[in-house]
Amino acid sequence: MRLRSAGALLCLLAAFAASGEETKKAVKETVPVFNKTYLSNKKNIEAGRNVWQNQCRHCHGAAAYPGKAPKLNPGQLEPDFIYERVTFGFGKMPAWKDVFSAEQRKAVVAYIKSNDFSP
Repeated sequence: MRLRSAGALLCLLAAFAASGEETKKAVKETVPVFNKTYLSNKKNIEAGRNVWQNQCRHCHGAAAYPGKAPKLNPGQLEPDFIYERVTFGFGKMPAWKDVFSAEQRKAVVAYIKSNDFSP
């Protein structure tokens, strides 16, 4: 009888642990609303340029072509799409959510959408 109780307890613990993992995966960061004022703010653009120069350009910059990562065409990308890709990653691109703050990731969007952007 003790073996059955121990087995049942292990099953309950395993189920509890699995549900905790699913909860962690289900928690998503809210995508901020990007307006013209935020996207055109020079301070935001400069902060995004700093992140880009120190991290993003290694895969998306001119020296990375051909082959490391897709060349960005900011005119075809919506700000929320860029933010989601930077935050959660996609394909071989890692998620930067745990590396850069939300403000830094938002600033990258401002830089990419700015006239100053040049991959």
